[in-house]
Amino acid sequence: MSEHFPSELSPRRAGRRNRVEAPPSASPVPAGMVGGRYKPLTDGEMLQIHGLVLRLLEDLGLSQLTPSLEARAVTAGCRVDGDGRLRFPRALVEDVIARTRRKFTLHGIDPMHDIEIGGRRVHTGTGGAAPTIMDFETGRYRESTVADLYDIARLVDRLDNIHWYHRSLVARDAKTILDLDMNTTYACLAGTTKSIAVSYTDSASVRAVQPMLDAVAGGEGKHRERPFCTAVCCHVVPPMRFATESCDALEAAVLAGMPILLVSAGQAGATAPAALAGAVAQACAEVLAGLTLCNIIDPQCRGIFASWPFVSDLRTGAMSGGSGEQALLSAACAQMANFYDLPNSVPAGMTDSKLPDAQSGGEKGYTVSLAAQAGATMIHECAGMQGSLMGTSFESYVIDNDLLGAILRTVKGIEVTPDTLSFEVIRDTVMGVGHYLGHAQTFARMKTDYVYPEIADRRSISEWQDAGARDAREVARDRVRKILADHYPRHIGDSTDAAIRSGYNIILPRERMQSGNGVW
Repeated sequence: MSEHFPSELSPRRAGRRNRVEAPPSASPVPAGMVGGRYKPLTDGEMLQIHGLVLRLLEDLGLSQLTPSLEARAVTAGCRVDGDGRLRFPRALVEDVIARTRRKFTLHGIDPMHDIEIGGRRVHTGTGGAAPTIMDFETGRYRESTVADLYDIARLVDRLDNIHWYHRSLVARDAKTILDLDMNTTYACLAGTTKSIAVSYTDSASVRAVQPMLDAVAGGEGKHRERPFCTAVCCHVVPPMRFATESCDALEAAVLAGMPILLVSAGQAGATAPAALAGAVAQACAEVLAGLTLCNIIDPQCRGIFASWPFVSDLRTGAMSGGSGEQALLSAACAQMANFYDLPNSVPAGMTDSKLPDAQSGGEKGYTVSLAAQAGATMIHECAGMQGSLMGTSFESYVIDNDLLGAILRTVKGIEVTPDTLSFEVIRDTVMGVGHYLGHAQTFARMKTDYVYPEIADRRSISEWQDAGARDAREVARDRVRKILADHYPRHIGDSTDAAIRSGYNIILPRERMQSGNGVW
């Protein structure tokens, strides 16, 4: 032992030295660890909510469905009464819950990023539709652009605890709806090889984007074989109404074989009940309505149960994404989705803070933790978002990646086996050198059991002061600058890119997508 840890070194300093000599070789928090230990609802409470869900769908139903989907639904056994509301028979809904896919692969553009969703396997990723971004140079918010969308995709591509890239901002420099949807898809595809998700405005956009997806996948029909782009469908306008254009997009996306994120995003106290149990029930009913329609179109569809009720600050009516109530709502929705045993998504990490500061870290920490511990299959919007989803920040993605690693470590839990109980290790140490610093178990477990942050600072106060006393945001800026200066993915070949540009009005200049462009 002494050749590694001289006796004059304190255990703390010796441990730090060993960490530098032998850093972890693989992440101890791989994607898809099983959660579900935290249960805000009892079994009886879940049954009560489920009963209300079925009652809402059968007795109240939803209005304003498109004629095409209404015809499909009526043929499958739904009914439309004199008030024009589509009602879902209890037996049909229960049959859909029973037969729908319990899990499926969410493909990455590169298969190394494939993830299995379902079965309480926890994953964390981006999301949102921020209209503004904090400018990296000025520190002030401005309108977001296609280039920002691409740059965030490049960041996400290098952040291991962010498992997919759901577009997180709205490119304000796209002039038409079609240009927005096509450029959003292109920027996401070009910036990362992880799975992507895009909110398509209507069916025309869904159909228009298919040749682009096929081109990146390798040829006509190839994207259907390994779909790596999820269609985000806010198919309802709460309370209990369908969104016409989004329903058209939903139908087109299912027919194209795309995974579907079925989002109900009511706001408690405004478009959903202020009582949290009622907000959960309404969201579950609205999502099940969409899932039923998807299964009527294609029983093998890849539907993701995305019950996303948000919280209002009832003093003002403004959204409060970082509240304790939001943490409870998202965890309860994850628990209900697991009650149905469905692949699911909830939102978390939507801090109300405008900066990646103490408020931001606290609000993201407890909202994401509760969702993860409740076993959410996919936690959206948990990286990068600020200002209750109205803004985003480059530095936040890097800082949040650290936070997500620590949260995922808590999901992994404590392994209790004869080996980890460590009797022989304790005996050998007690009867030997009297510390564990150089023991083989310490070295091995260092690489498998412990997560090491890139941004969070664990040095002593004096060491930190001697190194310049920089805060997390300053350190994160260096990391952002390094990634964005060097990392320009080239998985879309020049000929494929040229073909895409010839068929679509791509706003992002090709020269902006290579190093030495003068931006970073």
